Amino acid sequence: MKSAADQHRRSFWLKQLHQWHWISAAVSLIGMLMFAVTGFTLNHASQIEAKPVVVDRKATLPPDLLALLAKGPETGKRPLPAPFEPFLAKAVGAEVAGQVGEWSADEVYIALARPGGDAWVSIDRATGAVEHEKTTRGAISLLNDLHKGRNAGKAWGWFIDIFAGACVVFTITGLILLQFHARSRPLTWPLVGLGLVIPVILVILFVHL
Repeated sequence: MKSAADQHRRSFWLKQLHQWHWISAAVSLIGMLMFAVTGFTLNHASQIEAKPVVVDRKATLPPDLLALLAKGPETGKRPLPAPFEPFLAKAVGAEVAGQVGEWSADEVYIALARPGGDAWVSIDRATGAVEHEKTTRGAISLLNDLHKGRNAGKAWGWFIDIFAGACVVFTITGLILLQFHARSRPLTWPLVGLGLVIPVILVILFVHL
């Protein structure tokens, strides 16, 4: 029979585990639902039709910006000078702040990778002709790219890391809670084992490594 000290210790750890378990569950709940749904959509990406919408906009640089462009490097990679940012945002809807352009003798090309689509800006260094093309592939593609962290930026990358940490806390505290309650629930470890064995068997039999 357990002593009062043992029972107090068990009660203390159960309380702590339940506390961390529900907090991590609350933090990761919406993210886990989103990642589960997008895991399904990614697995069936070829069966879910995406209809790309392409928007092409054109403009011409004013003389002062064209002159500033002529002073840039002959070739190489560097951002556009700051005065270009408000002009491109207003004229063609392109946000180029912090983006690195590829400079050649003929043009400056800026790739504007984004989740759920693609975009680019091209500026002719001789004439000042600007072309901005933006492709949007729909909400499913957006969510799929967010799932993978593709072209989503550092802030989203931090969110994925924090979300993953919350999921780790959730699963580990859940595993320890299973251990506490396993005696009164005989199916606990067979079910946990099943969750491990099924994917291992599938990998061995059906996945070409």
